[in-house]
Amino acid sequence: MKQDLAASYHCAEEVARARARNFYYSFIVLPIEKRRALCAVYAFMRVCDDISDGPETCDSKRRSLEILRSRMTAALAGDCGEDPIFPAFHDSVHRFAIPAEYFHWILDGVEMDLSTHGYETFEDLYRYCFRVASAVGLVCLQIFGYSEESAREHAEHCGIAFQLTNILRDLKEDAGMGRIYLPAEDLEKFQYGAEDLRRGVMDERFRKLMLFEVDRARRFYAQGRSLIPLVDDNSRPALWALIRIYEKLLEKIVHRRFEVFRARIRLSRAEKTSIALRALSMRYLRI
Repeated sequence: MKQDLAASYHCAEEVARARARNFYYSFIVLPIEKRRALCAVYAFMRVCDDISDGPETCDSKRRSLEILRSRMTAALAGDCGEDPIFPAFHDSVHRFAIPAEYFHWILDGVEMDLSTHGYETFEDLYRYCFRVASAVGLVCLQIFGYSEESAREHAEHCGIAFQLTNILRDLKEDAGMGRIYLPAEDLEKFQYGAEDLRRGVMDERFRKLMLFEVDRARRFYAQGRSLIPLVDDNSRPALWALIRIYEKLLEKIVHRRFEVFRARIRLSRAEKTSIALRALSMRYLRI
């Protein structure tokens, strides 16, 4: 591996180690080439999210995303400029034949956060989740390797399950940025208003609403778990770990009785390490 490419991969791994609080614990049980590739594409997606969630105005963010899309397109064609991440990104995309459209879908989803602050129906929310999460799942699937075309549908469902979990965990932070992801039809179903959400009202209406959303996420996890036997043998432990981390996060939200407004609910380092160690044992035992 050329020195500049090796340095780019090292930079991407440093970004993933520092920022991928959940993903990185699954990355570490992958073979080195797949781990480096996931770190490279994660580092690019981290830039997308940082622009969207930053303090700049929407117009400034929109311009930054347009510039990023242009730079990404150039990098995919081999012109990586001075960005330290793009050589590894370019190499990974071509090494694992990842369709460029997946990254455009991700950028489309990030841009939705600049103009869409609520969703009327779950169908509307699904389109957003597909772009920002299922497209990520499809990127990961290319790196994991898979044996059947049905794997793509299961990867899509995994992405939806993960994003729904993130939405439930981040209700407070998102509402503070003016974003309400829970569909208006769901809020109406339980007579819990958007203003109740902004004020962090936790009552029986809220808990019934949250249980409804949790049950929906669980159905997508059940569908997504079917992906595990369809990916390459050496990727299964990592995928298992990733699904288990997010499922356990959802379980913790339920265990805490949906108290997402008081403190951010997350898995401890010990909990994630335990999952990673179990995945590592699966790798060496060929389970």
